[in-house]
Amino acid sequence: MPDRDSRHVPSPRAQPGADPETDRMDETDRADESDAERRRRRARFLRDLAEARELRDRVQPRRAKTARLRHAMRMRTFRW
Repeated sequence: MPDRDSRHVPSPRAQPGADPETDRMDETDRADESDAERRRRRARFLRDLAEARELRDRVQPRRAKTARLRHAMRMRTFRW
């Protein structure tokens, strides 16, 4: 996997007023952009989470197998 520098990039919310173009936008554009930014951050978080799970499963195969069996048991006993 490629090295990522996303840890070193400050969050847009960490520096309010740093971008002069966003200061000129009206309120609806800001809401749309913040929703889009929130979705991007959420997608990045979910990708990182899935990557961490895959890594954990590779590193600890016995624990991963036990977790899969537990999950299968929960799904079999779940009632709608």
